[in-house]
Amino acid sequence: MYPEIMVIPMREELTRAGIQETRTAAEVDAALAKPGTTMLVVNSICGCAAGKMRPGVRLAMQNAVKPDQSITVFAGQDREATERARSYFEGQPPTSPAIGILRDGKLVYLMQRFVIEGATAQLIGQELARAFNEYCATTTA
Repeated sequence: MYPEIMVIPMREELTRAGIQETRTAAEVDAALAKPGTTMLVVNSICGCAAGKMRPGVRLAMQNAVKPDQSITVFAGQDREATERARSYFEGQPPTSPAIGILRDGKLVYLMQRFVIEGATAQLIGQELARAFNEYCATTTA
């Protein structure tokens, strides 16, 4: 684990964008027990998180349609919370970083590290905005 002082700016990059930090398994479960859509960001210290994922998430959060709530865990720092968060990714291999969208606690979308590594922050933001529009838009009857 890295010293907490090193990861504070990486945590704050997402929390300043309105994403709630969850640091325990109980906090993850409580957030995902709420009805509606949740973006779950697995943050990390790796270069692709710093250079692409976090800026891409911030861009996507400017989209008109957003998840009902957004939470984050920090891989390699908040181990228990990260393991619990990944358990909601229904058998997908664990990667850091990763971004999931869940509806009522069930995974409907997952962007894993291999996608993040091959994209720019702008492309990540555009793809997440597209996913928000598809999975998070409310429908009227």
